[in-house]
Amino acid sequence: MKRVNLERIKDLRKKAGLSLEYMAKTLGYESPNGYYYLEIGRGKFPAEALAKVADEFQVPIDSLFFVE
Repeated sequence: MKRVNLERIKDLRKKAGLSLEYMAKTLGYESPNGYYYLEIGRGKFPAEALAKVADEFQVPIDSLFFVE
């Protein structure tokens, strides 16, 4: 089973200058906390959310996972 590389997602967001609020809205969360919990590992990224993250940063979805 592949593990999501949360640090990479956070780094991509920060390098792009995007806020937690923006990412939450983009992924359909009502508050930034919903997205923040995913980014810190307190929740699991749904496949649909990972696809949206990959699209937002124009990276292959595979690049959001650890290589094992």
